[in-house]
Amino acid sequence: MHNLYSFITGPLAFFSVAVFFGGILIKISRLIFLVYQKERFLFSYISLRYSVRSLLHWMTPFATKNMRQHPYVTIVTFIFHICIFLVPIFLLSHIILLEEALSISWRALPDTIADIMTVLVIGASIFFLIRRIISPEVRYLTSLSDFFLLALAVTPFLTGFYAFHQWPGYSYALIIHILSGELLLIAIPFTRLSHMILAVFTRIHTGSEFGGVRHAKDW
Repeated sequence: MHNLYSFITGPLAFFSVAVFFGGILIKISRLIFLVYQKERFLFSYISLRYSVRSLLHWMTPFATKNMRQHPYVTIVTFIFHICIFLVPIFLLSHIILLEEALSISWRALPDTIADIMTVLVIGASIFFLIRRIISPEVRYLTSLSDFFLLALAVTPFLTGFYAFHQWPGYSYALIIHILSGELLLIAIPFTRLSHMILAVFTRIHTGSEFGGVRHAKDW
């Protein structure tokens, strides 16, 4: 068990982080190259003003008409994305590991707050799962990969919560927690989870086109 832990927190961890950043860099570079090659004119109307306007608007709860039409989905979606982003970055145990490896650190979330946010991620994932099963318009667009990606996203939180509370067999949960987190990092650049990065470019393009060319709002 000790050798396995040393491997997955050492070489495998560095590998997964390298794949994540390398994959994201390749994906962005490929996207820019394709635009330059096939639709170079898009660069002519990219606007910082309208890009920022679009980004801020879509990051504001209930700012768009679609958000207001689906209030429960909007609330759960914002809670999910805020918590799934903040918890891994500001969790004390993660910061300690980073400090040991790279000698850098920052303030951590209180354990109680991190615990609550973890439960919110798990609850939101259950909500998304049920919605994909019972909502006709969502079920129509759902494939097996969507269930897999949802499971992959929530597994590090489930196992981390279990391991943190040191329930029976928590050492095995810790191993699964680390492995699932590393698998998630590796999967992000090569699956639909890459929207966490590419969504910014979508808003830059759409916001600039609607604001600078069509003189309209993109919401």
